[in-house]
Amino acid sequence: MSSASSIYNVSSLLSLQSFDLPPERAITAFVFAALNYFIILFCNCLLLFTIIRNKSLHHPMHILLINLPINDLLGSTVLFPHIMQQLLFDTRTITFSSCVTQAFFIHVYALAAVFILTAMAYDRYVAICQPMRYNTIMSNSHLVKIISLIWLSNWVLIAVLFILLLRLPRCRSYLTHTYCDNPSLLQLVCADTSINNIYGLMITAVCQVITVGLILYTYLRILIACFRNKSSDTRNKALQTCGTHLITFLLFECLGLFTIFSYRINNISPHLRKFSGVAAMIIPPTLNPIIYGLRTKEIRLSLFKLFQRKVYVS
Repeated sequence: MSSASSIYNVSSLLSLQSFDLPPERAITAFVFAALNYFIILFCNCLLLFTIIRNKSLHHPMHILLINLPINDLLGSTVLFPHIMQQLLFDTRTITFSSCVTQAFFIHVYALAAVFILTAMAYDRYVAICQPMRYNTIMSNSHLVKIISLIWLSNWVLIAVLFILLLRLPRCRSYLTHTYCDNPSLLQLVCADTSINNIYGLMITAVCQVITVGLILYTYLRILIACFRNKSSDTRNKALQTCGTHLITFLLFECLGLFTIFSYRINNISPHLRKFSGVAAMIIPPTLNPIIYGLRTKEIRLSLFKLFQRKVYVS
């Protein structure tokens, strides 16, 4: 009876693993995190503003691209203020409700990023491999269906994941990570987590097979189309675009999957787990607006026109 009551009377405050940095290095890390967060906010907001403001960019490719900075802003805002507070004030506690909220949106961000990149790869495949049918296939109604599928499936899958988590009793209060996610929250549970593990691995496996399979297939078809194209400029541009997109996607995939499976490896260094987990949330939002936005010719020209207009008006 006493053991049962102790399970349900666990403190609502959770203890997080610290970064284990001396004060001077913690301040340096805080400055770096604050600067990185500012860059993410500025670049992604600038990309959003440019696409929304210019009607010439209201094409399927750019409408799909809008979802990427929105998602990056969501993921970075859920994480960065928390990390900055932890580095500056050495706070190692968080309420259980705040932890669950943070973990929920971190998983929404991660899954949405993979879905959005897959949809963008499909758009490029249609544009390069079936250019005569592009406007028919990527119609407004089809575009609405793709975007709705991205977000609705994402929210439903992650909601079920956390419904399964919250039904279990909790008997621990120490997280083995610097921020909250589903695997670290599961480690606080003193009950059978078989259903949670099976569901988590199932959605990870199914989503990985579908998204990675589609991206590899579309890029392979794009590469074949590029080598068949006699125009060297068109071929080089397409190859460069595919190469940078694929590298970014693979980097995000490797960091994310390593973080997930690191919880199932007992002898892994906690510092390596902390680094991979934070890197998976920092690197993509920083690189995405540059690779998918500023390196796109139409967006770059729109930005130049916007700044020229501002300078002329001033």
